[in-house]
Amino acid sequence: MNALSARCSFARGQKACLRLLFALALGAGSATAAIRVTDVSGMSVALARPAERIVSLAPNITELLFAAGAGARVVGTVEFSNFPHAARQITRIGDSAQLDLERIVALRPDLIIAWQSGSAQRQLVQLLHLGIPVFLSDAHRLPDIAREMERFGRLAGSENVARQAAQAFLEREAELRRRYAARSPVTVFYQIWDRPLLTINGDHLISAVIRLCGGRNVFADLRSLVAEISTEAVLAANPEAIGGMTTEAGQQGNLAGWKSWPRLTAVARGNLFAIHADLISRDGPRILDAAEQMCAQLDAARSRRK
Repeated sequence: MNALSARCSFARGQKACLRLLFALALGAGSATAAIRVTDVSGMSVALARPAERIVSLAPNITELLFAAGAGARVVGTVEFSNFPHAARQITRIGDSAQLDLERIVALRPDLIIAWQSGSAQRQLVQLLHLGIPVFLSDAHRLPDIAREMERFGRLAGSENVARQAAQAFLEREAELRRRYAARSPVTVFYQIWDRPLLTINGDHLISAVIRLCGGRNVFADLRSLVAEISTEAVLAANPEAIGGMTTEAGQQGNLAGWKSWPRLTAVARGNLFAIHADLISRDGPRILDAAEQMCAQLDAARSRRK
């Protein structure tokens, strides 16, 4: 690994370094691999047999593993991995910002699955130095979630369960798209956070949910996936609906501040809505539960037009 580590010091960015390390760490066992699956970075993870001790480095990955029939093989996961209920009993090995590497090694994992957009990159490099296979996962479109379930099923030897779960997800998504995507467009501002004021661009998975429901993200053209904006920009966009996140069912989360602007169309028509953060912010199967709520809210906004 030393020669590759030296090359990493000249690599442009951590993702380039990770790809180089993957090439060395995974190439050594390729000759005897019985299972080979390519991850979102384009690297191929090779295993001699289905993974039996998996560490998940994100709550959405934990959900995907359970949906793919591999929940019983998860021996470690991060904080906030709270679904399904069985996931709450799994050993915690840190959070998305800081991992407990000693605890991870003590669990003797034969596979680590990390969220490419959120897991601690520096510590992933350290895990690769230890020779533990790391598979990177991410979803930018709704069908990607079904794809990841199938990949996890192949890695864990639960292909049949994973295939059925993926198919059910795709069928449910198609039905929601058939019902809502072609309806009269509703302009939407989706608030991720209020201080600072954060939103998402058109490449974010939440934007895919908005489009599925026949909505149009007013900040789709922003360059960053998650970007800070001004109150004035929202007022100028004058969205027909404003969405946000909550951690309590039936609450409006941190959207109450917009009521200070009664001329804003979303406020004037009562089109402020929040979806539980666990549903809308995780790239997992339950995002379609969030989509059903989103679609109902945008339909309500259509009904309030004068």
